[in-house]
Amino acid sequence: MKTLLTVPSVVLSVFVSFSAAAASYEVVEVTDGGTLMGKVTFSGDDPAPKVFSIAKDTDVCGSGTREVDYVRVSNDALNDTIVYLDKVKSGKDFAADEANAALDQKGCAFNPFLQVMHNGKELEARNSDPVSHNIHTYEIIGKAKKTVLNVSQPKQGSVITKQISLKRGTHMKVECDQHDFMHGFVFVAKNPYYAMVAEDGSYSIDGIPPGKYVVKAWHGTLGEKKATVEIAAGGSASADFEYTPK
Repeated sequence: MKTLLTVPSVVLSVFVSFSAAAASYEVVEVTDGGTLMGKVTFSGDDPAPKVFSIAKDTDVCGSGTREVDYVRVSNDALNDTIVYLDKVKSGKDFAADEANAALDQKGCAFNPFLQVMHNGKELEARNSDPVSHNIHTYEIIGKAKKTVLNVSQPKQGSVITKQISLKRGTHMKVECDQHDFMHGFVFVAKNPYYAMVAEDGSYSIDGIPPGKYVVKAWHGTLGEKKATVEIAAGGSASADFEYTPK
């Protein structure tokens, strides 16, 4: 049974040791790092956005319908995709400015739709609307999903903060139990070797220690694809990924 928080501003903290969450990754000096680059494309008909009916809180959420474009394609490039190296044990440090995530529920939408945070760091969710929301996040493990956060935010200005430590997955789906048209995704990085693709589908990851790696592309709706790459000292490699409609 979920717990309803009914005060205007709530801070929810779950104190899990970050050192334990990050114990599988060791920051070391990388002097001969290489670079991985490539592009993520989409082939075939661009799926139409999913259309939801807006049946409540129409003065804030809008009336009629809401379109959610789960698969955004721009000139054959697939947007909203993360490319990352899987199960890296050591290497460069994490980018400090992407450690935590902040979700704003405004206009009955999650802003941003997709973002990155680091495993063991904090997710902040704010309700900027004068209506009730209930943020519900799920760790995605294959076709299964496990609740990570499920908290009511009934008042405008309500803020919750939770430390996120995923054991198996690398990403979360975000929904609102009050409004079925509110959706988003959070990629939870377990090492610093990741990149969100640019509008043209390109990406670049640098400072990679020499070695062989499994590189994965992840899209919240279309799933994962993977390839194997070898990075030479000071060298570069490429990995391209092509998605098609489900």
